[in-house]
Amino acid sequence: MSKKKKHHHEEHIDETWLIPYADMLTLLLALFIVMFATSQVDTQRFEMLKKALESVFKGGTGIMLNPSTVETEGASDEAPDLTITDSIMEARYLDDLKEKIDQLIDEQGLTNQIYTGIVQEGLQVSFRDAALFDSGRANLRPEALPVLNELSILLDNIENEIRVAGHTDNLPINTPEFPSNWDLSAKRSLNVMKYILNNNIQLNPARFTAVGYSEYRPIATNDTIEGRAQNRRVEIMIIRQFPEAVPGTNTNTNISPGSTSAEVPRFIDAR
Repeated sequence: MSKKKKHHHEEHIDETWLIPYADMLTLLLALFIVMFATSQVDTQRFEMLKKALESVFKGGTGIMLNPSTVETEGASDEAPDLTITDSIMEARYLDDLKEKIDQLIDEQGLTNQIYTGIVQEGLQVSFRDAALFDSGRANLRPEALPVLNELSILLDNIENEIRVAGHTDNLPINTPEFPSNWDLSAKRSLNVMKYILNNNIQLNPARFTAVGYSEYRPIATNDTIEGRAQNRRVEIMIIRQFPEAVPGTNTNTNISPGSTSAEVPRFIDAR
């Protein structure tokens, strides 16, 4: 019997599987990169953001319910507090209001006399005393009225408490009208508050408070002319209704319009 020679015919191997396989490897690489990046996230801030998003999506159901196995101090299975969302919305509103006030200051050419800042307590608008008053006086100067008029309109629709505070330097004053710096600071804050309220009758007087701090809350040294000029001021504080969602993330203290660093403008002495 003759042996028949066997011929082996090579068949073409289907390689179409390589395309989805390569895609899968690419996705896995991307996944590992994302996992490595997110492992560096501040867990406290991530938890606060998670709670805020859960409250928006009604009760915390969804893909962010258990985003990781990392335990965060203070975290619990209870429904998130809606005030976190309120706090985020309020912070955004205060930022927008600050931008409008900064634009007003720039239009009035008062960038060296008025500055704004987002602080822990709220939005602060600080007036150099010479922008509002003559030296040793509490009557508003005519030149100060336009900016106060516009500011009263910007304050129209907010529900926050507003505090108007007068401050002086430590140089004593003793006149028939103002026996002390207490009297001067209190009268100045009261006149600013009354003018704002009288200019816009839509404002609710119950939201306003006027206080005088005299020389006892300085922001600079009273040993120099420049420092005393900074201390003589009137501050309008739009007070937060809700605490910051993530404390310390939105505190640009004493930021003057157009600047990017935390500093108090250096005012010349005009007393």
